[in-house]
Amino acid sequence: MGLETSDDAGVYQLTDEIALVQTVDFFTPIVDDPYQFGQIAVVNALSDVYAMGGSPLTAMNLVAFPMKTLSPTILKEILLGGLSKLKEAGVALVGGHTVEDQEIKYGLSVTGIIHPDRILSNAKAKPGDHLVLTKSLGTGIISTALKGGMASAEAIGRMVQGMVTLNRKASEWMLALRAHACTDITGFGFIGHSWEMAKASGVGMKIRSDRIPVLPEAVDYIRLGLVPGGGYANRNFFSCRVDVDPKVPPLLVDLLYDPQTSGGLLISLPPAEAEKLVTALRQEGNPDACLVGEVVQEPQGRIEVF
Repeated sequence: MGLETSDDAGVYQLTDEIALVQTVDFFTPIVDDPYQFGQIAVVNALSDVYAMGGSPLTAMNLVAFPMKTLSPTILKEILLGGLSKLKEAGVALVGGHTVEDQEIKYGLSVTGIIHPDRILSNAKAKPGDHLVLTKSLGTGIISTALKGGMASAEAIGRMVQGMVTLNRKASEWMLALRAHACTDITGFGFIGHSWEMAKASGVGMKIRSDRIPVLPEAVDYIRLGLVPGGGYANRNFFSCRVDVDPKVPPLLVDLLYDPQTSGGLLISLPPAEAEKLVTALRQEGNPDACLVGEVVQEPQGRIEVF
């Protein structure tokens, strides 16, 4: 499995029972605290393996850092933050590579394993399935407010709490409940990644706008015009593939296009199992998990938001 369906990670079969799951991801800081930045970068990279239903095993650091202008202590804190999440996930750090650069960048290459018969592609959503989203939207909006010095401490705290939460439990539960398809919500926003799943699966989707979990402060920042450039780019590219009911609040539509960092999983599974998944995740401390829509046969490759 490679680039054909825009899946979250590559999969290479080794034996009848073992396949490798491989991914790589890194980015520039989106929070001021270096330790938190390290945590977010690691959780984000691991998420691609979890989205495929895989178990991450090893990771290698990818680092760019301006050693001549910033204290090595900052780099140490970034790496310690990342290591804390690798330990929580049970993933071994086995190496990495560092280069000097004018701008900080950090991320990981990650290798995991999965049984070839249990790969969760984004291309197997089935009509009649319900859709579960496991984290709130709005991280792109709030991080834009943070860069502009306008985000409150409470908003930053809520954003960071979501971004440093591993998608491990959600992945384990969706496997146990025999989910049909999954993807994680990142840079293309909720609409973009939903559409990729719909297109790859040859189905359509109906999204309940009133059920989308949202970081509450994000709406306030949209009113102030704090929409990231990626949100406009996502809208420009994907809006021709989306039908939005006029009754849906425009501010919520902005959030549906908002590019996420270390976002939640979007999981497609039968209705009864979807209810069980939401209940299980909420019982395990994830109150944001919600049923947000359903998969339909037609029109293929289109998203309806109502």
